[in-house]
Order: sequence, then structure tokens, then C-alpha cells
Amino acid sequence: MNYSLAQYAVANGQSRGRNFQQKQHPYRSGFDRDRDRIIHCAAFRRLEGKTQVFSPGLDDYYRTRLTHTIEVAQIGRTIARALRLNESLTEAICLGHDLGHCPFGHLGERIMNDLMADFGGFEHNMQTLRIVDVVEHPYADFAGLNLMFETRLGLAKHKSTYDDPKDDIFRLPNCTLEGQIADLADRIAYNCHDLEDGLRARLIRTEQLRNIELFQQGQQSANVADVIDKTVQRTRTAKAIIDILVSDCIETSEKKLKNNEIKSSDEVCEMENNLITISEQNNAKLCKLEKFLLENFYLNPILTKNAPKVEQWLGTLFEKFCKNPELMPGYFVKLAKKNGLHRTVCDYIAGMTDRFCLKTLEKLS
Repeated sequence: MNYSLAQYAVANGQSRGRNFQQKQHPYRSGFDRDRDRIIHCAAFRRLEGKTQVFSPGLDDYYRTRLTHTIEVAQIGRTIARALRLNESLTEAICLGHDLGHCPFGHLGERIMNDLMADFGGFEHNMQTLRIVDVVEHPYADFAGLNLMFETRLGLAKHKSTYDDPKDDIFRLPNCTLEGQIADLADRIAYNCHDLEDGLRARLIRTEQLRNIELFQQGQQSANVADVIDKTVQRTRTAKAIIDILVSDCIETSEKKLKNNEIKSSDEVCEMENNLITISEQNNAKLCKLEKFLLENFYLNPILTKNAPKVEQWLGTLFEKFCKNPELMPGYFVKLAKKNGLHRTVCDYIAGMTDRFCLKTLEKLS
């Protein structure tokens, strides 16, 4: 990090620390180490095989949870650097924000929540925290990745248009500015790349987007009116929209931080409302794009046709493992004795990739 941090950034040497004390690294900050621990954990690798919108393996052109996560981190780092915030902390939260997603995307999450209704439910942000605190186990002396307090706080309080976790662990109204960046970077990334993937899959047509101002603005900014190549058109348009929203975020957030006279990261965490935002004008435009994608893309029958099958697949696995926990790997059998059978079965299934889930079903049938 070759710039001086702003006074309201989380300084590397002023963290609230880890649950288990560990010796400081000679040339990496605590947040550098958090980022690396997330990248090297098994749950991060499995994001490659988890549904974003399209099922992994059907077409290599479409995003998976992993490619989405990398795009979020890139956007987050750009904003953090421009605002002189902690880039390593921002990157760690961005890279870890989707670790708790189960197979088959948001549909899978709804089904897992139904299956766990009598046992505390399922929500992917809280599952992310369980993964980094309990499920991952690279150390002999304790469970979890032993991440810094601020990294865990950002993961627990991660919010988007489609999820609002009820955090009952951290007694703070909000997370740091770095965590707030991860929220907005996620929102910008999935709307822009889902738009691009929807056009690529021909589930969305350009003509349908005549009244979507952000799309028209992106096309104009990218100057694609005379471009014949459709791939170039949609790619440059999506990138232009990202640039519009990121630039607006930096400008809007700078003004809010100045107007609120923010002095420290602790002060940020005590505020109910986010200070990392986009302008009201662009937020209205983005909401309109989100509404369009929901109605014309996410709910497209081609994408929702497998819902009954997914419900059956996950339900069958859940029942089998609850009745026969010895079918799970030994680590999860031991974990069930500490954390309860149903929660541990949920941990195991939620960690599966789409393909491994189907492979396990075939093996158990």
C-alpha cells in the first residue's frame, strides 16, 4: 500500500485483533494475511463450481461464484485506493463475502433455509462467518481461519439488494468503510455482469433495454453505436456502467465523509447509515436495472425450470445425512458432536459444489 491511509480507515496496527493470538508476520499486515487465508481455503476454491446465475460447466463464458468474487474484489480495491482506505482489508472482505453460498445459487439457499427452519435457518452471510470461524480447519490448535475482527465484521454484516443478514454476534450498528465498500462493489459487479451474461445467453435482448437509462448511458459512454461485434458491444457497455457507478461512488462517498466530519473507523461502525454510497440519481437508475433483471432474467423459465429438481436433490441429501451421519467425512462426524447434527449436515451440504452435490446423490442412491 503506497499511500497514506485516511483518518477514518482501519489502520493495520489498530485492529481489535484475532480470537486466538498469533505472532505477527515480519512483512505482511494482519489484513494481508486474512486475504491470503481466504484465497487458500477450501471454501474459496469451491466457489469455482457454484452457481452464480448459470450452472458451472454448462458454458465457460458465464460467471461462477469465483469469477464474480474476483470482479467484486477488483472493484472494491479501486474504490478503497481512491478513498485512501485499507485496500487489504477491503480485498479480504470482498474475496470472502460469498464463501457461505450453497450449491445452486439463491434457489439452493432458499431450500436450505426451509430444511433448516426448525434448527435456526440458513442465511449465506452467517454461513460465511461459520466457515471462517468453525468449518475451515487449517490449524491444529483451534478451528477456523482466525481472521481479524474487522474482516469478520465485514463478512457478518454484508448486505445487498437480495440479502440483509440479522447479525446477532457483533454488537455494532454497522461495519467499517472497507466493509461498506464490499457491499457496494458486490452490487455493482453482479448487476453489470449479470446484464452482460443475460445478453450473451440471449435471454435478454438489447431492444428490451431501451428504457433502462444506465444501459443507454453505458452504451453512449462506450461509444458502441457503430460497433458490429456483439461481444464487444455488451462487454464494453457493461464495463462502462461499472466505471460510471464506481466513479459516482467515489465522488458521493468523499462528500459524505467530509460532510459528516468522520474522524475514525470506530465512529463509522456506530452509524446506522452507510457512508459508502452512490448518488440518489444513480441509485434510482440502478434500482430500475435491478428490477428489469429480476423480471426478465432471474425469473426466466429457462433459469428456474430446475427448481423442483434442486429441492428434491438437497432434500434427499439432507435426510440421508441426518439419518446416517457416518456417511459424511470424518471431520464432519466429529463436528456434529460439538455443533449439533442438523447444523453440521447443513455445513457439509452448503459447502458442496453443484457437481459434487449431484455426484454424491448418485453415489448414495
